Amino acid sequence: MPVDLGTSRRAGFTVVALGYLVAGLAAWAVLATSGSNPLLRTLEADLAATGVIFGLSLIVRNASLYDAYWSIAPPLIVMGWVWLLTDGLTARQAVVLLLVVAWAIRLTANWARGWRGLAHEDWRYVQLREQRPPWLPFWLVSLLGIQLMPTLIVFAGLLAVWPAATVTDRPWRWLDVVAVVVTAGAIVLETVADRQMSRFTRDPAHRGQVIDRGLWRYSRHPNYVGEIGFWWGLWLFGLAAAPDWWWTIAGPIAMTALFAFISVPLMDRRSLQRRPAYAEHMRRVPALLPLPGRHA
Repeated sequence: MPVDLGTSRRAGFTVVALGYLVAGLAAWAVLATSGSNPLLRTLEADLAATGVIFGLSLIVRNASLYDAYWSIAPPLIVMGWVWLLTDGLTARQAVVLLLVVAWAIRLTANWARGWRGLAHEDWRYVQLREQRPPWLPFWLVSLLGIQLMPTLIVFAGLLAVWPAATVTDRPWRWLDVVAVVVTAGAIVLETVADRQMSRFTRDPAHRGQVIDRGLWRYSRHPNYVGEIGFWWGLWLFGLAAAPDWWWTIAGPIAMTALFAFISVPLMDRRSLQRRPAYAEHMRRVPALLPLPGRHA
């Protein structure tokens, strides 16, 4: 019996797995043949892998093939830095690795649960495809906006992890403790927010309603707050390892801007279209950080 690649989740995940394997091999080839600067080589490998995923997304006509890259690439990059560029494993390196891997597993599993196969493309990409100017080809929108921009922003966020992963002569400091609290707390925040949303949407009695309980009572997007906090926590690790790398604060700033000025407005507009009561919810509940006296 023939398998419908568009509707079969197993076939879809097989295509994704094979595509990411090829992307990993492309990245490894770049690492083995490019210049001597390891940080620049990592960026080139990252872009090469993104190019492979982009090419595959064109073949299957689904830009969502890139979505898992957001969470799969960072732990591989950090593991490569630690294992290939240093001898031994310091406490800071071990903790950073553990937290990045935990974040990646949770986020990738969350994506996998919601992805229905190659016929399922993120509604934001569908909207971009339909609303783009006629003169602008969608492949260019996908390359620059959906895939290349997130790759560069995530790499900017990982710049702070570079000193945390490669500097081994600076002992564990009080700032490392703060970094653990912020990073681990952010992961827990994302996890709790996602579970609360999942329980709410699974209940048929809540169909068409706006979630206003748990963490969602104090923030319209507590999962985004957790994601932003994760990248700020990684920057604190980098600052503890090498204070002169303070300028990598550009990474978490870019990540904050991405969520605050792109993701939040998109999600809010989507919710307004689907739930008229969301307008009142927006008036009472802040987008990200909870404010005194302003919650549902």
